[in-house]
Amino acid sequence: MRIPRLPVFTTAIAGAAAAPAAAGAAELQVGVEIPRLTVAEYHRPYVALWIEKPDQTAVKTLAVWYDVKLKGNEGATWLKDMRQWWRRAGRSMTMPADGVSGPTKVPGKHQVRFTAAQIGALPPGQYNLVVEAAREVGGREVVKAPFTWPPAGGGKTSSAKGAAELGAVTVTVKP
Repeated sequence: MRIPRLPVFTTAIAGAAAAPAAAGAAELQVGVEIPRLTVAEYHRPYVALWIEKPDQTAVKTLAVWYDVKLKGNEGATWLKDMRQWWRRAGRSMTMPADGVSGPTKVPGKHQVRFTAAQIGALPPGQYNLVVEAAREVGGREVVKAPFTWPPAGGGKTSSAKGAAELGAVTVTVKP
């Protein structure tokens, strides 16, 4: 009786199945600091977090924090004040967007986590996590932190710091 040579084929399938599983476990952990400002009229900033390629092409909007509770979705009217995000990705989105939209945040440090499933099919390569903040009767600021996808090894952290509307921004890529 002749036994077919299945081990090579089986190994190839097992290896192919293991790669998506490993990528599926990967995640981005993002830290965004909104500084406490001492100003006469303070409004919480609208904030957008997205992934872009090195050529500044938007790949994926991860989160948009804005005044989601205003009657008639009126808060979406001012999303265009986050000019870079709006031009690259925002104007083509319908807000509120499930899993993306959220309320504005108070001053302080905020941590959010995005799984590979939430990020979607992101080809291997270099990217930037971009955070843009715009505040009524305030300023506007964009901060970028570079990262490599998919994560290799034990994970890597990259950070950047804003000057006024944003504080420290960190992105940790974990396998």
